[in-house]
Amino acid sequence: MYLMNCLIVDDNQIFRLLLKKLIAMDSSLVLVAECENAMEAHHHIMNNQVDIIFLDIMMPGMSGLELAKILEDKPPLIIFTTSVAEHAVEAFSLNVVDFLLKPISPARFLKSIEKAKTANHKQQTSSDTHFPEFIFIRDSNTVRRVKVTDILYFEAIGDYVKIQLIGNIDYSIHSSLKNIETKLPQQVFLRVHRSFIINLSKIDGIEGKTLILDKNLIPVSDSYKANLNKSMKFL
Repeated sequence: MYLMNCLIVDDNQIFRLLLKKLIAMDSSLVLVAECENAMEAHHHIMNNQVDIIFLDIMMPGMSGLELAKILEDKPPLIIFTTSVAEHAVEAFSLNVVDFLLKPISPARFLKSIEKAKTANHKQQTSSDTHFPEFIFIRDSNTVRRVKVTDILYFEAIGDYVKIQLIGNIDYSIHSSLKNIETKLPQQVFLRVHRSFIINLSKIDGIEGKTLILDKNLIPVSDSYKANLNKSMKFL
């Protein structure tokens, strides 16, 4: 079963509770967090794996529409949840999955989730199944060609990212892990922690919440664990 990480963004505590109950109806949905405002949600999305956002539109400060526009380049799937129907046209112009009017019935919610699953499946199947044999990195003033199969993991350290290779070789580049993540082949690399992206093919084992890659111990965050389990081929 394919699991999808969900985020609730709504300033109304009662509605957040109701939405949590609706999410619990589908075992493929994993609620990873709930946020009271768009700024808090943006911070969470930038640092964690989120597949679906249940996003209110009218909130203090940044609106849900404004957040959706910020995330437009590479957003999670967005399902707007609102009591104001007049925003529907603008919402759908942002290519969202669905627009749910409060109060939301269980049947209408499940129909929306089916739309999200279909959209997610299309994203997965349309992604390129081939990946480059090499990537190029800029280490100080030197550009290096690195074989993808030599990379163990990427680690965020302050304003730099360390690229750890097999053979105890590493390079540091001035970048963010978020920026690097968007440029890596998703079939090979997976983010497992706010500070780590790992090469799936280099996993030697798992002990609790720790991955072992060529004797290196890499922590796994709870918010990324479901995605890791989905990406690994368990017998």
